[in-house]
Amino acid sequence: MELLQDQGLDGLANLEERIHRAVELVARLRADLDSAVAARDAAGRETEAAQERVTALTREVEALRAERQHVRGRVEKLLAQIDSLGAA
Repeated sequence: MELLQDQGLDGLANLEERIHRAVELVARLRADLDSAVAARDAAGRETEAAQERVTALTREVEALRAERQHVRGRVEKLLAQIDSLGAA
C-alpha cells in the first residue's frame, strides 16, 4: 500500500513539475510576444516616418527641378540677348 502511495506522490510531483514548467513556458512566450509586438509597432512607426520623409524629399526634388528649368530659361534669354548685341 505504501508503495502505491509513493508512486502516486511521485506521479503527482511529476505532474506538478510539468505544470510548473508549462506555466513558465507560457509566461516566457507571452513576454516574447509582447517584445515582438513592440518591435513590430516601432518598425511600423519608423517606416511611416521614412515614407513621410521620402514624400517630402520628392516634393523638394520636384521644386528644385522646376526652379532649375526656370533659371535655365532666364539664362537662355540672357544669352540670346547677348548674342543679338554681338550680331548688331
